[in-house]
Amino acid sequence: MKTDFQRIVVIGYGKVTGEVLKYTYDRGADYGYGLEFIEHELHALSVTKLICEERGIPFASMPDKRELAAYLGEIEEKTLIISASNNFLFPASLVERENITIINFHNALLPDYPGRNAPSWVIYQGEERTGITWHYVTAGVDEGNIIIQKSCEIGPDTRAYELTEELMNLASEGFYECFDAVLTECAMTRPQSFPPGRRMYRSTEIPGDGFMDLEEKPENLYRLLRSVDYGKSGIFPPLQTEIGGARAEVLRYRKISPEKKKEEAGMVYLPLDDGNLLKIKYRTL
Repeated sequence: MKTDFQRIVVIGYGKVTGEVLKYTYDRGADYGYGLEFIEHELHALSVTKLICEERGIPFASMPDKRELAAYLGEIEEKTLIISASNNFLFPASLVERENITIINFHNALLPDYPGRNAPSWVIYQGEERTGITWHYVTAGVDEGNIIIQKSCEIGPDTRAYELTEELMNLASEGFYECFDAVLTECAMTRPQSFPPGRRMYRSTEIPGDGFMDLEEKPENLYRLLRSVDYGKSGIFPPLQTEIGGARAEVLRYRKISPEKKKEEAGMVYLPLDDGNLLKIKYRTL
């Protein structure tokens, strides 16, 4: 197989980046490119650093945006940059260079839900399906031509961390499927069509503004709870609510059958349409 790319730079963190690193390393013998990894967002237990150490992949830590932009700006070879779970915004001066091609993984079906924390927003908005997108990077955020998309269902009880795990698996599958076409520059892409008033979701935003109004329909509250539930990852702060005129913080929640209801302090039960109860554990602030 032949490619004109002499160098691949992988930027990101987490599971998808790890799979991309392993796959590009394994395929290096087929194409003869050089491979390196840059960690922009630092993680104490970095799976990507371990992968690099095991395989001898050059590893660099560049948390400073200006340093990273300057480093990438000095690249002279024809280079493919793979952005996987990466929150660095590539400057237009880099994106527009002829020797640089950048592809990015987004955890939603673009053009819908661009920006950050898409799994949360699709659950919160009550979507029944979502998916992943690999796309070319342009100067506009999440606006480049689509290379490949893969979709999945969102179940009635799906939590954000569960959906995120499924999307990461789809992202890896999609990358394996489109890699050769990207490397040989023959990927069949399609442009995005942007709906009027397309909304960009930002990292500072929290579904429901982080507040749970117990007067709302229980089904809506259940969606809100699931949308911010990343287990122990701490993506969002605990939801807050108001009970008996006092501010309270949500500690845990579960959907239970009515016979499992137990009257106890610091607990609220709300009836769901399917006959179950939404059990919410809280503590007063």
